[in-house]
Amino acid sequence: MTPGAGGQPDSGTVKDDAPAYAAVLEWVEERLRSGDLAVGHKLPGERALAEEFGISRASVREAVRVLAAMGLVRSGTGSGPKAGAVVVSEPSAALSWALRMHVATKALPMADVVATRVLLETQAALATGLGVEEEQRGEVLVAARSYLEEMDDPSIPDARFHDLDARFHVELTTLGGNVVLTTVMQSLRDAVIGYVQQSVARVPDWIGLRARLQREHWGILESFEAQDGARAARLLRGHIEGFHATVVATES
Repeated sequence: MTPGAGGQPDSGTVKDDAPAYAAVLEWVEERLRSGDLAVGHKLPGERALAEEFGISRASVREAVRVLAAMGLVRSGTGSGPKAGAVVVSEPSAALSWALRMHVATKALPMADVVATRVLLETQAALATGLGVEEEQRGEVLVAARSYLEEMDDPSIPDARFHDLDARFHVELTTLGGNVVLTTVMQSLRDAVIGYVQQSVARVPDWIGLRARLQREHWGILESFEAQDGARAARLLRGHIEGFHATVVATES
């Protein structure tokens, strides 16, 4: 979309049946592409946008809500320098919510979600260290190890265990050096956390399964520390598919 006079989109860029706020979304997209808007910048106020696009302030507010759901802006209430919508960059936020909803409706079969996780995590393992500075690699490994050390404590609540489990996997994925892959991985983990919690509640020997998962986690981490991507990928595949098989067996 190319802005017309006064910053408005040219005629015809927004479909006739599109909601009124779509013009604002396209304007924001174009300004982001051109660099006129960047992370940390504030959007114009409601009144200014409403007048610019000839729409109601309610439509402007709807546009801001959509942008916030996309993880593109964060709105501050009240008045003063912190008020208004500020551009942020949280791409996993919108994707996480969308995936969670579709997982809940079973539109996305869990077997396919698991297969996608295997693809993402094994690819990250095989690419470990590429495009990642040694200092960053060290920080990631230290963080991952700290998660496992806390997870070794049998007294931590299950919810905390699952949260650390998710962080562990996402943390290691960053070593692949692919921001898009890491973003999708983060969104997938957020999307299935509820499913995981419900599933393990039905596992008769959760304590035994938890101990097995921890042994596998430590083996995976040691492979990453040794920069043995092939072994890490192999262990990750067995770990992810093995957990899913165990859960499915309890559901049948």
